[in-house]
Amino acid sequence: MKETTTIYRPTLKAIEAAAEKLKGIASLTPLTKNGRYSKHFGANIYFKREDLQEVRSYKIRGAYNKISSLSASQTENEIVCASAGNHAQGVALSCKLLKIKGTIYMPSPTPNQKIEQVKMFGEDYIDVVLVGDSFDDAYHAAKEESEALNKTFIHPFNDEKVIEGQATVGLEIIDQAKDHPIHYVFVPVGGGGLAAGLSTVFKLLSPQTKIISVEPNGASAMLNSIRNNRNITLNTIDNFVDGAAVKRVGDLNFAICKETLHRVVEVDEGKICQTILDLYNKDAIVVEPAGALSLSALEQFSEEIKGKNVVCVISGSNNDITRTAEIKERALVHANLKHYFIVKFPQRAGALRDFVVDILGPTDDITHFEYTKKTNRENGAAVVGLQLKSPNDLAPLITKMKLHNFYGEYLNDKPDLFQFLV
Repeated sequence: MKETTTIYRPTLKAIEAAAEKLKGIASLTPLTKNGRYSKHFGANIYFKREDLQEVRSYKIRGAYNKISSLSASQTENEIVCASAGNHAQGVALSCKLLKIKGTIYMPSPTPNQKIEQVKMFGEDYIDVVLVGDSFDDAYHAAKEESEALNKTFIHPFNDEKVIEGQATVGLEIIDQAKDHPIHYVFVPVGGGGLAAGLSTVFKLLSPQTKIISVEPNGASAMLNSIRNNRNITLNTIDNFVDGAAVKRVGDLNFAICKETLHRVVEVDEGKICQTILDLYNKDAIVVEPAGALSLSALEQFSEEIKGKNVVCVISGSNNDITRTAEIKERALVHANLKHYFIVKFPQRAGALRDFVVDILGPTDDITHFEYTKKTNRENGAAVVGLQLKSPNDLAPLITKMKLHNFYGEYLNDKPDLFQFLV
């Protein structure tokens, strides 16, 4: 007899049960129309504001739904999890509310602000352990403790109860928008818990709605898996969008998403940074990089969404203020306004003055200058960062540098070197 495999799919009954359980725990976050985005795209653009949760992300939904479902025997040895930030806060608050002890593993480079937030939400019910350099290091350490001490492991996304908890975002959107059809929902994807849960709800209750999942260029695990029709593990990732940077999406999540998502798209990290700055400066909304993913993809659909009703899930606002300089830098590079060169300076008096007067345009600014003369060569090399007023200023700048023998190398196109500057 042929062996059959049961494939997990969240049921509407289970998702509605999660919504009932989360009443008074997770906020019913607003679905608000944004005038600026709506005008720009000629569409009705609505924000689902999960950044307004108490823990400032949707993660409380899945964490609480999972932990509250555990039996006494599953919690008698405590629980354990791994997280780079948002899941940790959801687990910490759930532990305090349910009076369950937990240990939360976080990567050693985690900003102190996030660590303090986790401790604040969990109080005496949680212990934070910093280990390794990445989420994967923390994950493996947490799994080892789970197995060695028989602690229940709370996975951030690859778990049925977590998926059902995150799915309640979709239930709320449908209820809040019941007076008009939703044509598109843009949702960020990291491990896939939110995308799997939300897309399931829409497949069941609003199948005509197109669900677009958005992930960063530097960590496109879901897109690569769907293209290959199997869940693959990326060799390396860019951790900048820390709330959505995973090497491998959940197996449960992938199995659901490959059937329920209309499309998965990537966005450049620099584009995400510009979205963060625009939301702050123009809408007074603070988001983390993952929280800006859904909005950052709208330009790719500018023609398709005209005249449509579009929902973008703003997934979180746990942004560390110390990252602001890097966010600005990445945005400028993406806009083709920030450029780095190796500049060859003749070893004579006045060479730098000639470079400023004869090479730079009237609106060009030097933002980085690093010079070391350690050889007897006639030219000394310097790493120079320049900020331009317009992308059109780049070509004439390079032409003048070459004409006056200042040009060495253009570093923006050399990622191995460029990563040390940005």
